[in-house]
Amino acid sequence: MIVSRLPFINAAIHQLARQSVRKEVNVTRQMSGVHFRSGALKPKPGEMPFGLFAIICAVIPGLFVGATISKNVANFLEENDLFVPSDDDDDED
Repeated sequence: MIVSRLPFINAAIHQLARQSVRKEVNVTRQMSGVHFRSGALKPKPGEMPFGLFAIICAVIPGLFVGATISKNVANFLEENDLFVPSDDDDDED
């Protein structure tokens, strides 16, 4: 039954292919950040002179703040007996 329908499917596929070839498809890329409407390329954006320094100034304080918060939360959990490390984990031989 499926085999008998294949010629019709093939004919439909070929007809669609012929119709798509006849149509002219105008595909234009819209990259407004790279060039002007006239087609001229935009100038290269300026670079930040202290790029690495700015990254370091953002990461280092973030690490210290995160470590301080985690230390305070760990102390709070231990004081309130919500999480107390067991002594069994130590390897005392």
